[in-house]
Amino acid sequence: MAQDHEKFDTAMATWQEWQDAPWGRLRYTLAEANLMRHLDEGPGGGPLRILDLAGGDGGDAMRLAAQGHHVTVVDLAPAMLAAAEARAEERGLTERVTCVRADVHALPAEITGGGFDVVLCHNLLQYVDDVPDTLATALAPLKEGGLFSVMAINRHSAPLNIAVRELDPAAALAALDGNRLRNEMFDSDLALHTAEEIIPVLENLGCQDVRHYGIRSFCDYLTDDARKYDPAYYADLERLELATTARAPYMHTARLFQLTARKGTTV
Repeated sequence: MAQDHEKFDTAMATWQEWQDAPWGRLRYTLAEANLMRHLDEGPGGGPLRILDLAGGDGGDAMRLAAQGHHVTVVDLAPAMLAAAEARAEERGLTERVTCVRADVHALPAEITGGGFDVVLCHNLLQYVDDVPDTLATALAPLKEGGLFSVMAINRHSAPLNIAVRELDPAAALAALDGNRLRNEMFDSDLALHTAEEIIPVLENLGCQDVRHYGIRSFCDYLTDDARKYDPAYYADLERLELATTARAPYMHTARLFQLTARKGTTV
């Protein structure tokens, strides 16, 4: 990975505050809802084996483990993994959550040969230089026919976000052809992608039945952030986001895109 894991460790408190904020909660709620459209039961109707690559402190993993699945979280940042282990213990999920410290591009043999039912690759692409190689590596531990989920920042959202929230049409115009974003939380420059760019990459890697979802189609363009903390307002916003996550044209300008696919036989 192009980024130093220490940046993630030092930003732990800020990151956890973000997760608890309305926009953070929506990110996880929507990703889980989209996964639920495609999750099948494991062999014999049992729990699934899920691999969460660059899974951080287990935001996705805890929700899936709470449903009875076994989740392996891989991350390179020690503080993130320690937080994931603590969250699992607090929730009584330690038997269902395994944390492994590793670089996604140098996975241990027990991961690459694991035959996982589901692999998550959420918010990783913006930190890597070679997207096709990263996706191929992420697909390797997934069994044939298994579910693959990719999430990344949507480049289409950048100009709209600047125009609406910063009221700066000149900067929005400049961002139309940009492909980088500065992330102050993790002190990192992020690469921006679109679903339209990533879908052919997945198909070239043998993925089938690719589906496109939007994460936060409205939330990031509503400028009154304080109001989003009101429970009734948040409930209405959540219903709106759930209703439009798979609905065109909204997923094309959502802040994040999520793609799900099935691993084919040619990967």
